[in-house]
Amino acid sequence: MRASSRFAAGLALAGAFLTGVDAAIQTVTRNGRYLYTADGNRFYIKGVAYQEQGKDISVRWSRAQAIPFLSHPLSSIDPLANGTACTRDLPYLQQLGVNTIRAYSVNSSLNHDSCMQTFSNAGIYTIIDLSLPGNGSMDRDAPTWTTNLLDLYIETIDVFSKYNNVLAYNVGNEVVIAANGTAAATFVKAAARDVKAYINSISSSALVGYASIDGDATWLDPLANYLSCDPSGSNSGATALDLFGLNNYEWCGNSTFEASYAGVEGQFAGYNVAAYFSEYGCITSPPRVWTEVAALFSSQMSPVWSGGVAFSYFPATSAQGQFGMVTISPDGSTVTTSSDFTNLQTQYAAASPPNSPSQSGAGTATYPSCPQQNSSWLASNTLPPTPNFSACQCLENNLSCQFTPSTSNYTAIVGALLDYACSLIGQSGGSCSAISSNGTTGQYGAVSECDPTIMLSYVMSDYYIANGANAQSCSFGGNGTVNSKAPSSASAANTAASSCLASASGTSVPTLPAGAPGPSGSSSSSGGGSGSSPNAASVVLADARTLMGMGVLVAAGIASGLWTIA
Repeated sequence: MRASSRFAAGLALAGAFLTGVDAAIQTVTRNGRYLYTADGNRFYIKGVAYQEQGKDISVRWSRAQAIPFLSHPLSSIDPLANGTACTRDLPYLQQLGVNTIRAYSVNSSLNHDSCMQTFSNAGIYTIIDLSLPGNGSMDRDAPTWTTNLLDLYIETIDVFSKYNNVLAYNVGNEVVIAANGTAAATFVKAAARDVKAYINSISSSALVGYASIDGDATWLDPLANYLSCDPSGSNSGATALDLFGLNNYEWCGNSTFEASYAGVEGQFAGYNVAAYFSEYGCITSPPRVWTEVAALFSSQMSPVWSGGVAFSYFPATSAQGQFGMVTISPDGSTVTTSSDFTNLQTQYAAASPPNSPSQSGAGTATYPSCPQQNSSWLASNTLPPTPNFSACQCLENNLSCQFTPSTSNYTAIVGALLDYACSLIGQSGGSCSAISSNGTTGQYGAVSECDPTIMLSYVMSDYYIANGANAQSCSFGGNGTVNSKAPSSASAANTAASSCLASASGTSVPTLPAGAPGPSGSSSSSGGGSGSSPNAASVVLADARTLMGMGVLVAAGIASGLWTIA
């Protein structure tokens, strides 16, 4: 139904008034497995997904009914960068009664002041996914944890660190979706470790989270436990999540707790950190009546769950049908609500979860030992190192053959070139193990933490040196250039590479990449970024690297099979 013009205008005026007031929003912290506001009250996420759909979509499948649901689009619209739209939507979010929105894709180069202030003044928190669609996320088919993704993550955190209403950052969304892909969890856990270290280093109170697809208990249970465990056995939370999200669509229509939630409630009964439904809202039995809200916020489920995020405020199309609680007019000025909106509004208004346990009674955080590997759980307890920006930059500067793409759309060719170069090296008895990662064996090549362009330069240099430093062997179709400043002999090149990578193992606190804009728009001068003296190739590639995920390696990894660590 359409809100009346008078009512919408009145609420818009109230929203405008709120944005002009420096209203305080309380900090939310985790004690044990529960969330609390600064006044000691228990905090429940009463949320809605707030992300406009991009141009292209893919789908995911729910465990229970093999139903396709909307996944990340290949392109995205930053929902927190349009102050006019946020002001337009605020009255409707207030009508819904939400205290949290989840944004799946944000652009750290844009300004978010208006939206974040508008929502903060209204008491609305944000959960921000750090990944981007397409090449800006961890690839479940060829997972790794590299400098380009760490760059992207901490630049986003740094931009949002000045806002007081960031509840949590998600380091991944549905990276692990089946038992045979559970080795990817090692990279998710490494990302959580490094993001948490960075957040602590800038004195941010934001939580570190992950959103998981629902799945079979044989791998979902160990995944949740793995992401909240301590591989060192010292009860340290340095590598553990603060907040585990489950994208759960088991409650369809006017169901019951016993039919839809009893199983997952039992699965997480003894969980050690905070958990919530990072998505919910099945569409197979329309209209959506949202009766699951009463169960989720009841005393029956509150001992385990801290609320949830209803999907989705904006229209979102899937193969199964249409999500969305509102539609926006073509000119972006008018919001029209649906029965999905009205029904959720009613259920959220009636939700009154218990304010227990008290913060003092929540207990201290505990981090159990990690699950052991078996046929349905493949992740090693040895994690990848913290990606080292300066080490990778040093390596690139000393490589004999450097990737200098002949096209601006170089992400389309990196995977094919890696496959080709590694195949050539494999045919001559060599190996590309230095750029490989294996989350099952816990073995990570010395260059596997560098971004794909540096991996490619490393492999090209290996082939170039192996062929007597013949300039033609560095060409690779015009995409490689001999580095005149690099060591000329194979032994000197190896020595230089070893020297650069000597500090690239183990863990460390990440630092903002050199030259990256900080919260006030100033540039960072720290030495932890991509280096302060990049060569010509680095200048060409610098801006795009943080947007370049490991998708470029999928074809190479599957096709050649020559450089995977056994």
